Parts: sequence; structure tokens; C-alpha cells
Amino acid sequence: MPDTKVTNAPKVIAVANQKGGVGKTTTAINLATALAAIGQKVVVLDLDPQGNASTGLGVGRAERTATSYDILVSEKPMEDALIETDVPGLAIIPSDVDLAGAELELSNAPRRSYRLRHAVDRFRRALAQAGQTCDYILIDCPPSLNLLTVNAMTAADSVMVPLQCEFFALEGLSQLMRTIELVRSNLNKELVIQGVVLTMYDKRNNLSSQVAADVREHFGDKVYDTVIPRNVRVSEAPSFGRPVILYDIECAGSQAYLGLAREVVRQERSAEGELTPA
Repeated sequence: MPDTKVTNAPKVIAVANQKGGVGKTTTAINLATALAAIGQKVVVLDLDPQGNASTGLGVGRAERTATSYDILVSEKPMEDALIETDVPGLAIIPSDVDLAGAELELSNAPRRSYRLRHAVDRFRRALAQAGQTCDYILIDCPPSLNLLTVNAMTAADSVMVPLQCEFFALEGLSQLMRTIELVRSNLNKELVIQGVVLTMYDKRNNLSSQVAADVREHFGDKVYDTVIPRNVRVSEAPSFGRPVILYDIECAGSQAYLGLAREVVRQERSAEGELTPA
């Protein structure tokens, strides 16, 4: 049986979609930055071997002396891999290409699906013992439904699904939902859908509006009111190793992620019976 899951903060959210190019990593790093900007303490856990979340938050390859690979395979404590970013209140556990081999290395490991959950629980206990706080851990999952993603969902309290406003937006989503249900049934009975985030929305395109309407009809109030527009500044920011809020806080993409962060915080307070304006 897995270790008893520690129930106190931080809230752990897996940002997942096995379809690439939907704004998953963009959402993870910019939502994390926006949450930090409104006063939350946040850790991004980069669980994608491509390491794009690490690059997008300005962490160079040479700085990644301890990574999520070490946490999963060598069971290194999460706090030993934390790197503070340029955003006050935001730290990251980086990733590198070594993580691509983790699934093979863990293939015969006992309780291999619980590796990250155990690490997160230890991290929560370490924070409590040190008298430190953290509000959110956002896990940037790889664009596939592999052992890394299963580990993320087993460790998480909830799953956030970025969904591109394009014709094939719903294609493959049923497979993701089945995976979430399997994890809930067999590994993490507390796992819930945090919400669906509509990304790359183009208000000039009738197709975007139709896709958004279809998704809202299908998922109801699980779809966030905030939509993330297709925005050049959002696309440019990672090449400078900066989240878009540091790159251009006035652009539509930055304002959308700030709006999403406020909505996420309101969602949490509402769930706790403490609904107040964020």
C-alpha cells in the first residue's frame, strides 16, 4: 500500500494533455508565475524530458545539477533540487534529457507508480517541519500517457487540462479521461479534474468560438471562464527564458494568465468554504 497522503498544503496540480502543442508547458509556467504574482508560493516540477518549463523559467542546462530524474530514480529529496527563479515566490525543480530513460529504469522497481507521490509527501512533511509554506506545486507532464504522467497523477490532488481551440481539440481527450479514471480507481482515489483551460483562442476565428462552445457543453463548469488567447508575446517569451508576465505584463496573454490565476485561487477558496475576492 502507498504511504498515507499528507493532506496539508501545498495543493498539487498535474498539468496534462497527451496531445502536443496545446499550450501545456506554456500554461504551467505562466500560471505558476501569475499565481506567484498574486501572492502565492509556487513550485513548478518539470516532469517533461524536453525540459521546456525549465528553459522557459530561465534555468540553463548547466544549472540543472539535480533534477526530477534524481527525485524519481535516486529518490533525492525534492528540496535538494529546488532552484529559485527570477519570480519572487516561484521555484522550479528542473528536468533534463536523462528523464527520458526513467521509465525503463523503473520498469521493475517496486511501487514504481508511487515514486513521485512519496517524494511529494516527504516534501510536504519537510516544509511543515521547517515551518515553511508553499501553496501550489504545478507538475508539467510530458505529452504522453506514460509512467511519468501516471506518477504525476498519482502524486496530484487534481489534473488541469489545457485544450487548444482547434478542430481536433477533443481528439484523444477521451483517452486522457480514461487514464485519469484508471489512476483514480487504482492508484489515487482522491484525484479530481481541476479544470479545463481553453488555449490559443482566436476571437476572429469562428472555429475557436465553436470549439469553445462544444467544450463548455461537454465539460460544463469544469471549463474555466478565463480563456488564453493566441498571442505573439506568449510565443516569444520562452526564447528569452522568461514567462510572459515578466516579458510583457501588459499583453493580452499576461492578463489572461493573471485572470486564470485569480480564478484558480477563488476555486480553492470556494472549495474550502472561504470564498473571497482574489
